[in-house]
Amino acid sequence: MSTLTTKDGTRLYFKDWGPKTGRVVTFSHGWPLTSDAWESQMYHLASKGFRCVAHDRRGHGRSSQPWDGNHMDQYADDVAELFQALDLQEVTMIGHSTGGGEVARYLGRHGCGRVSRAVLMGAVPPIMLKSKNNPVGLPLEVFDGFRRAYLKDRAQFFLDVASGPFFGFNRPGVQVSEGLIRSWWTQGMMSGHKNAYDCIKAFSETDFTEDLKKFEVPTLLIHGDDDQIVPIEGSAKLSAQLIPGAVLKIYPGGSHSLGDTSKDQLNEDLLEFAGS
Repeated sequence: MSTLTTKDGTRLYFKDWGPKTGRVVTFSHGWPLTSDAWESQMYHLASKGFRCVAHDRRGHGRSSQPWDGNHMDQYADDVAELFQALDLQEVTMIGHSTGGGEVARYLGRHGCGRVSRAVLMGAVPPIMLKSKNNPVGLPLEVFDGFRRAYLKDRAQFFLDVASGPFFGFNRPGVQVSEGLIRSWWTQGMMSGHKNAYDCIKAFSETDFTEDLKKFEVPTLLIHGDDDQIVPIEGSAKLSAQLIPGAVLKIYPGGSHSLGDTSKDQLNEDLLEFAGS
């Protein structure tokens, strides 16, 4: 099992697929998942000659569960240590949901020296929380409700999220995959209890506005217009205005989990962008 121990002693698990000489693509997963959430995309790109690297964020999956450091600055610093340890260059960074925030904070905090492209998919930036400066955000009560449900019975909360809004399985006529529900639930239950709890604040209240303005690489924003977790009006459409030269691609009827519910289209879009 491939792991990296960070400066503060946290062990990060990572996957490194494909030829080591291939163009590098990295993947940052959403909450409360693991790098397994990207396996379809990693397999597709690695099979086409790309080197695909994905880690389990601290406190998630097979990585260790430190009590502290469950915030975006530390997540970004962990990515920086991984890039340095593997000496990754000319990277195409891809992030989903919370992972999109991780990508944004990395670029804002560490710059674009090792990065050639970025993809934010169903991503949380600029900021999810509603405020006077962000009237299209979600009210704090929504995230407080997440926390209450999480602390009351996180196993049931994870099951409810996976069975409903995450994949759009609560929409009429949608074919439900019990396998995807079980996979999501299993990944979620691998996360540290405090780590995943703290991460709710990290993904909902972190303001990435200034990070987005620092992007200096071609950037593709991909978002489903039926994303029930990160509504498009308060995320991708605003990010497209902040990132210089960003391209926004909207998937009509797309869910939050495009890597599963729009897998074939996403795989081809990522292949085309990473190879451009």
